[in-house]
Amino acid sequence: MRRIRSFAVVAAAFVAALGAVPTATAAPAAPAESSSLVAYNCAPGHFCIYSDWNGGGTRCQWSQSSKANTADDCSFIRRGQNVRSVWNGTGHRVQYYTQTNYQARAGSTPAGAGGNLQGNYQIRSFRPQ
Repeated sequence: MRRIRSFAVVAAAFVAALGAVPTATAAPAAPAESSSLVAYNCAPGHFCIYSDWNGGGTRCQWSQSSKANTADDCSFIRRGQNVRSVWNGTGHRVQYYTQTNYQARAGSTPAGAGGNLQGNYQIRSFRPQ
């Protein structure tokens, strides 16, 4: 711990002696984070599921707050493909299930968030939590 602190003090003194202002190393990461959010192409107010990781593949989206059977209007669910990622663009947490009619809870996603799932199941129904 002392060695790390000493290194930080020496580095700060070196930068100050040169009169240079260090650039933020996190700056390049911001576009990558933004582009990963862009990958989740989901209209505001909708709940979206995707057949591939990071919002890729086929997308199914719903504006209603609950759906008893996603296979009614989601082509990749009807083909038997699993859900690999989700995005919740609604104003509430969405809870999802591996069976129709809100049976066998698999998980939930807060409003304005999303990400990759295990990818080994289908989301067959969802509703607000």
